[in-house]
Amino acid sequence: MADIVTFGEAMIRLSPPQFRRLEQAHSLDVQVGGAELNTAVALAQLGRNSAWVSCLTDNPLGRLIRNRAREAGVDTRHIVWTNDHRVGLYFVEFGAAPRASSVVYDRRDSAISQVQPGMFAWADIFRGSRWFHVTGITPALSPQAAVVTHEAVEAARAAGLRVSIDLNYRQKLWTPAEAGRCLRPLLSMCDVLITTEEDAEKVLGLTASDHEALARKLVSEFPIDVAAITVRENPLVWRNRWTALACQSDQVHRARSYEVEIVDRLGAGDSFAAGLIDGLLEGDLPRGLELGVALSALKHSIPGDFAWVSRSEVESLLRGGNLRISR
Repeated sequence: MADIVTFGEAMIRLSPPQFRRLEQAHSLDVQVGGAELNTAVALAQLGRNSAWVSCLTDNPLGRLIRNRAREAGVDTRHIVWTNDHRVGLYFVEFGAAPRASSVVYDRRDSAISQVQPGMFAWADIFRGSRWFHVTGITPALSPQAAVVTHEAVEAARAAGLRVSIDLNYRQKLWTPAEAGRCLRPLLSMCDVLITTEEDAEKVLGLTASDHEALARKLVSEFPIDVAAITVRENPLVWRNRWTALACQSDQVHRARSYEVEIVDRLGAGDSFAAGLIDGLLEGDLPRGLELGVALSALKHSIPGDFAWVSRSEVESLLRGGNLRISR
């Protein structure tokens, strides 16, 4: 039994070392990543019981993903295995100013994109759980994945779970109009919405004079309890400022801001979601907001998609921390 259940795709991540372009690569670093799995991992590292639901091809690549999830402490018993289709791949080129980092997907016809309604025993999966988390990436994978995502959210609500959705718009998967048509009905069943200013405009068509006004508009536009917005300032590819704010009942809370030296920014937003959920499970939005920003700031310093960060490390950063070597 898991307190938190997430649902989505995970892929094999391949990246050339030392800032090489893919055309230059003679070797590739192998990692595993996927938004909802990343969040489940971060929650497990905080000490929460988290489960990840997905569909994987029963081959060495699928088992590699399952093994990495288990290694990070995530419950994988609800994975549905198939001998058809394939495991998705994505390739990351790490850039440096003025060349931005970039991603190339090779995920068409992946196993989870072929899911069908009724494939997952949601009532059993959610029994004894408190929270369900999904992102806008999962329904973007295919029309049937969108149907199953709606099925999952409806089942979570019926089982009494709180539901969080991270918009996580991916322009390489669908258009803003397609995303809006699919995600708006989901938001009517959502308790917590996580987004960026850019995604809120692209997917939901909402703009405001500042981030606080946008958060208030999201809470008034949809029947949600909390709207959280992550804010990234990008002076350099590898040096950013990172923070977030959230609105609940027209009250806006702001987290402190961190200057981050980026080793790997992939998975940072998913780590924020984990910290926010952790706080909200205790009924403490300001605490969850601070925890999420601190956890995601630390994630920027770690290679790979997963946040290998303990609760004590996050607590240390919240107390002020320092950059002196720990020994």
